[in-house]
Formats: sequence, C-alpha cells, structure tokens
Amino acid sequence: MAPWTLSRCCHCVMGWVPVLFITFVVIWSYYAYVVELCVLTIFGNEENGKTVFNLVAFHLFFFNVCMVLLDDNFHISCFPLQRILLVHQERQQEILRRAARALPICTMSVSKTIRYCEKCQLIKPDLAHHCSTCDSCILKMDHHCPWVNNCVGFSNYKFFLLFLLYSLLYCLFVAANNTRAKFHVLFLFFVSAMFFISVLLLFSYHCWLVGKNRTTIESFCAPTFSYGPDGNGFSLGYNKSWRQVFGDEKKYWLLSIFSSLGMGPEQASVTNQNEYARSGSNQPFPFKPLSESKTLLLDKNRAEEGIVIPGV
Repeated sequence: MAPWTLSRCCHCVMGWVPVLFITFVVIWSYYAYVVELCVLTIFGNEENGKTVFNLVAFHLFFFNVCMVLLDDNFHISCFPLQRILLVHQERQQEILRRAARALPICTMSVSKTIRYCEKCQLIKPDLAHHCSTCDSCILKMDHHCPWVNNCVGFSNYKFFLLFLLYSLLYCLFVAANNTRAKFHVLFLFFVSAMFFISVLLLFSYHCWLVGKNRTTIESFCAPTFSYGPDGNGFSLGYNKSWRQVFGDEKKYWLLSIFSSLGMGPEQASVTNQNEYARSGSNQPFPFKPLSESKTLLLDKNRAEEGIVIPGV
C-alpha cells in the first residue's frame, strides 16, 4: 500500500473518532437517565407519575437530538457543477472572466480575481469554499465539524442549528432532573451542565450569524465585492436572513425537514447594485437572479478559448 494511501485511510478512520465519542456520550446519557435515575432511583418511591412524565419528555428530546444529528451528518453539502478545465494557464483569468458573465456571482478573491478552485476545477459560487478534509467545494460552507465528520453548509445548516437547539434543551432537561446522589446520576449532571454551557455559547454565536446571513468563514474574513470587502454584503435584515436558513413556513422550522430557501446572494445583489454602479468597476460580476442566469458556463466559442467542459 502506497504511503499516501495509508495516510489517507488513517485520516478517514481518525475522522470518525469524535463521532464515536459523541455517540458513546449520547448512549451513556440514555442509560444514566433512564435506568440509573428513573428506573432504579425514582420509580417505586411514590413518584411513579413524575417518573412517567420525565421518561416521556426525555424520549422526546432524545429522539429529536438523534434525528437532527443523523440529518446533519448525512446531508452532504458538496455541489455538482460542470468543471472548467483550463488548458492555457496563462489565459486563466481571461477565460474565467468570460465564464463569470453568465453566472450570478457577486464576490471575487482578495486579489480582485475570479474565485476558482484548482482542485475541483470550477468557479466558486458566492460563499462556497474548498474543504481540505472533504476534498470538495462546499456550498455556503460554514465550517467542517469534527463531531459529525461532515461539513456544515447550505444543505445541512438548518439541521446543525436544530442539533444545537435540541442538544441545549436535552442537557438542560437532564441537568434539571438530577438531584439524586448516585455516581452515574451525579456524573451525568456535571457532563450535561458542561455541555449545556458549551452548546449555549455555540448556539448563540450561530444565531447571530444567521441574523447577519453570514458564515463562520465570512465572519473572520469578509467577502470581497467590486467595491471592496464588506462583512454585511449578503445581509438581508434579520427576518429575511433567518428565512434563508429555515424557510417561509414556520411550521417546519423546528422539524428535521429541509426547508432552506437559498444562499441569499441573489437577493443581496440587489442591495449591492448601487455600490457596484458607483464604483465604476468593469468587473464581470452580473447582478441578476438565478432564474435569469444562463445554464451554460460559456458561450458557443468556449472551445476556441481553450476550455473543455465535460458532458456539454
């Protein structure tokens, strides 16, 4: 086996260690609460009604945590796009500028060039980034989460937030019901309290990001538009930004059902159009909705420009 193959296999195996750890903690918390606390400690001490109520409420929280955790992990955020193979590297930016005219792209690199992924061989949509762990470009990438061994992006950001919310309520419920002096029960109290504080901070931060229609990456490095870097370039206001992730139907907000509307750049581009016009820039970044954009990346002369697009 080649060294790089062995290294990649070890990397893949190690990537699942945090997932197994979280799975173990969840299973152990189930045993500690249901068996040690409810069955062996509370049940039979004239508190049967309270025990039944606690068990029903616990299983509701437990079920929701497991469901959103599975959805968060199995919704892959990578996106299939036609690849642009740049044959003439010295003409790369000229070719990419031609291709970008047909795409609803608002941002560029810090060096004022078209955002292009050399590994995936495609023009990056706004807010998309290449994940070295997943080895793929991720649409509206927020971060790579080691606890689920998956990238958090457009397709699973809602499930990630729901996972944080239900984990927060789960930890709070378990900690509030732990008053009995047994090893498993006391240890469960400290673990749930610790996780509650950690998840509360993380959940609060991501709620702030949702209100700004911003990802973790863009919060540290503002996206660059034709008029310069702008951390609020995709902000639609708190209400509209929130609906970008959770959708218009409020009845689906707390359910483990995909209901996200979109990334937001096509709506935000209308807000940024005046700044773009005042800048006087001739950068080929159109401001038009996705529905009005062309489906092909290049015009009929793409072959003459030294570009190969498989499948077209």
